[in-house]
Amino acid sequence: MKINQKTEKGAFLSGVLLLSASTILVKIVGLLYKIPMLSFLGTEGMGYFNSAYEIYALFCVVATAGLPVALSVLISAELAKGNGTRVRRLYRAAMAAFLIIGVVGTVFMASCSGLFCRMIRSDRAQLCILSIAPTVFLICVSSALRGYFQGFGKMAPTAISQLIESVGKLGFGLFLARAALKAGRETHEVAAAAGVGLTLGTLASLLYLIVEKVRFRPDLPQNTENNAESTEKIREIWSSLARLAIPITLGASAVNLTKLIDMTMILRRLQSIGYSELLANEAYGSYTTLALSVYGLLPTLVNSVALPLVPLLSAAIASENRERQVSLVQTSYRLTAMFAIPSALGMTVYARPILSLLFAREPEAVAFAAPLLSMLGVSVFLSCMITATNSVLHAYRSVNRPILSLLAGSAVKIAVAYLLIGNPRIGILGAPISSFACNAVVVLMNLIFADRLCRVPSLLPTFGKPLALSVVSVGIFYGIYLTAVARFGESALLTVAALGGTVVLFFLLALLFGAFTEEDLLAMPMGRPLLRMMQKIHLQPKRKEVQL
Repeated sequence: MKINQKTEKGAFLSGVLLLSASTILVKIVGLLYKIPMLSFLGTEGMGYFNSAYEIYALFCVVATAGLPVALSVLISAELAKGNGTRVRRLYRAAMAAFLIIGVVGTVFMASCSGLFCRMIRSDRAQLCILSIAPTVFLICVSSALRGYFQGFGKMAPTAISQLIESVGKLGFGLFLARAALKAGRETHEVAAAAGVGLTLGTLASLLYLIVEKVRFRPDLPQNTENNAESTEKIREIWSSLARLAIPITLGASAVNLTKLIDMTMILRRLQSIGYSELLANEAYGSYTTLALSVYGLLPTLVNSVALPLVPLLSAAIASENRERQVSLVQTSYRLTAMFAIPSALGMTVYARPILSLLFAREPEAVAFAAPLLSMLGVSVFLSCMITATNSVLHAYRSVNRPILSLLAGSAVKIAVAYLLIGNPRIGILGAPISSFACNAVVVLMNLIFADRLCRVPSLLPTFGKPLALSVVSVGIFYGIYLTAVARFGESALLTVAALGGTVVLFFLLALLFGAFTEEDLLAMPMGRPLLRMMQKIHLQPKRKEVQL
């Protein structure tokens, strides 16, 4: 049966947007999880929990970053050929690989928990590491099932399972942490109880995926193959999975390895300048729970805006349409800048009010984390540009260059963090400074790599106009905010009103000064309804010659 390409592309984009929405909700739930958890654990306990989580995250990325993508790509290719037997064999071989990786990862994380604690100089984090270790096995099996569904173009199971995992972590984690606290357990034991909640949330997500797999019965054609061919093809499957998965895994691992090294240096270097283990964990807990949690939310929101452009760019590359390629790359950069630059400037200026709004019951932690978040705010734009430039390079099948830039940025981050955090006059402020240095190196290298593949005209207009509009809108409403605070005092209502007013003013200025084109709006999620609404009020954005 002939597939309607327009329908297929629409279904693909719908799936991408569904996953994007799910990722955003997961981030929001994760932030909501940390607000009450901070009151249970305090900054010390959150330091133990986040230390264990970063170790788990590295194992998780190594185990699952590339293989689910590779499995989905291979399954979709075999489905296009009508090779049902190959699809079944792909799934069985991948599941076997995931089971082995999951068991080895869980055993290794648990058996080396004491070694990890000695590396980061946080002995009381060991119980939390042990409580999270089983999650490595559970997430590996879940990833195999997600990759299988995505190969069939079914994004809903992945999106729903991510939400179940996040909500389960929230519910189980808070319940168990509260129970441990009421039982009079020590701080590190309460943190371990929260770790058990993470494991139970992942288990609930896996059970949902298993039920979906049992219910999902695709009509796959049968193929007849002899035993020799079958044995040979199993070996080919492992090789094919490895070739696709390894570059993706290396790129993702570089980011998480940097976080792990960053964590190690924060805890060790702070103790080298006179912090006790407890105080170092409190500082690390404030940084990761408050500053990094808020910082990580915005790039997730912004990155989903330009995501639908990736398959369009891949199609333009395949058709060798250079003009369209340049147009799409420019649009990707421009949309990223239009959302990321005001977000970065707003976070830098409103860091303390935002944290006070979210963590009102922890004024001391807010006072400590506000300068860290303000400094991290500058990196929001760079973090979003990393995603945009990586997407461009991946569309051109240049998978190794993003790894090189990430490794270079990681090396810079390690060096800068080591020097600055170990300076008593700077201390933990060196962590966000090192993140900025790392992101700047990655973006610069990626832009150079991308320019060699697609010669894009000067980027000054692309970034200059959003920057100017951001300075005006943020500056006006921050001035109004300070005036109102001086007269009425700080309040959540003033913070929300100032942030909302800044957003509205920025987009009004962007439309009035032609920063958004009609094609930009059409490329954005929900862009078409927004364009129709603008046309009703006789506000017509400008057009450009190259059509998307």
